[in-house]
Order: sequence, then structure tokens, then C-alpha cells
Amino acid sequence: MAFTGKYELESQENFDQLMKALGFSDDIIKKYKDITSVIEFVQNGNSFQCIYHFGNRVVKNNFTIGQESEFVSFTGHKVKALAKLEGENKLVVTMQGLTAVMELCGDRIIETITNGEVSFKKISKRI
Repeated sequence: MAFTGKYELESQENFDQLMKALGFSDDIIKKYKDITSVIEFVQNGNSFQCIYHFGNRVVKNNFTIGQESEFVSFTGHKVKALAKLEGENKLVVTMQGLTAVMELCGDRIIETITNGEVSFKKISKRI
């Protein structure tokens, strides 16, 4: 249950570049770039619930390690993804050309989302 807790966005790098690589418009990028976000993890063995708070928008994703699940992105798009756990502190989710790695490092989660050669990194601190 290492991931269980709430984490608030502390910093991010390359948000614009990743969003452009994914084909999002400048208006969408501007809308979401500086929005405050909190992610809440509830881990029960290999089952996870992730609740994302983007400003006043809430997105919930439930998944089990090793099983394909439907995920909803912060923009509301639905995608199929597969999650796996590497060790006790690294969660890797693969979906439609993207890989999201969430690594628990002390009281922070370092999340790296990669699409081809473009990577976006964000650091969230436990609150």
C-alpha cells in the first residue's frame, strides 16, 4: 500500500511539448498547463483507484495490475491501458503510444509520460 495517499503538483517540465506532440490545440494546452492538480491513490494489493483533481474537474480511474483497463484522461478521452508494478514503488501504465511511469520517492511521486521521443515530467508531493 505504498502509493496510498494524496499528492499535490509541485513542478512540471515539458507539458507544452507533450501536448503538442499529442495533437492538442494551443487553447487546450493553455487551459490545462497551470491548473492545480491533486492525485489521490488508494492501493489495495494489486488493485488501484486513482482520483485526479484538475481544478474543479475530477477523474477517477480504477485498475488492477496486469489487467487491461479503461482509463479516462484529464481531457475526458477514454483509452485502454495496461498497468504493471515494477518493484514496490514504480507503477508503469502503457496505452496507445504513451508510457506513464509513476515512481514513489519518499514523500513524492515522480511521473514521466513519454510519447515517442517527447517526455513530460511532473513531481507531486504528499499532502
